[in-house]
Amino acid sequence: MAIGGILFCALGSPGCRRDRVGNYSGAGVVEEVKPELGQVVISHSDIEGLMEAMTMNFAVPDAALLAELAPGQKIEFEVRFTGHSYDVVSAKVVGSVEPGEGWARLGDTLVRADPAPAFSLVDQGGQALALSDLAGRALLLDFIFTRCSGPCPILTSTHLAAQRALEPALKARTHFLSITLDPAHDTPEVLAAHARDRGVDLAHWSFLTGAPENVAQVVRSFGVGSTRAADGELNHHVITFLIDQQGMIVKRYVGQDHAADEIVRDLSDLADLADLPDLAL
Repeated sequence: MAIGGILFCALGSPGCRRDRVGNYSGAGVVEEVKPELGQVVISHSDIEGLMEAMTMNFAVPDAALLAELAPGQKIEFEVRFTGHSYDVVSAKVVGSVEPGEGWARLGDTLVRADPAPAFSLVDQGGQALALSDLAGRALLLDFIFTRCSGPCPILTSTHLAAQRALEPALKARTHFLSITLDPAHDTPEVLAAHARDRGVDLAHWSFLTGAPENVAQVVRSFGVGSTRAADGELNHHVITFLIDQQGMIVKRYVGQDHAADEIVRDLSDLADLADLPDLAL
């Protein structure tokens, strides 16, 4: 069974036989480090005698060892199967992955990255806007609706504070996107009024809508679930996506816990102002 993301074994469970207790050698790529949990996520090849290739969480009992690990490292490691858990007890960095092929840079850190799903919708001015139109910009994309009485106004306020805190050069190379979850109500005119009421700088922020079936496809492609309650209220996952200049999702902010200064820091980390031309919509 899984506890805190680490595989713990019940007697007789597949892959958890007690006769496999011992130390084993493995090789793989560090995908994530979780210091608060004492864990590392490794995508590894077959570990002979223990398990087949997979991506999983391992415990790292030695805090000093855990502190040396970082996403994107290629490592050779020793894992001890205790009969209950899998513990990484030593690791040697033998290389690092290159940006591309599922990896990107966020500041000095390599992170797992996925291509942002392509889309073409309509903005608050009634103009078509496709994701490809924003190539070369860092993007912050969220999903909201104007009649939301829950998290949406808070989310927009946080993102507005981040937009206002951006230095002019960075702001010029950044674009915010808010896609409505309620396209039947949120027409371009409604979205334009919504943005004006909140003091949004629409030169660098687009509110998007479209035909309900088109919007629904975009929502599904980003994995944002939503349901409509009996009273008509929309319940939805609150996820904000940070997309780099190559159109790769490099970070997901889940819920409303991210602060404006975190967003500004992450956007700054993505920016390479010296190598980017001036951009204008």
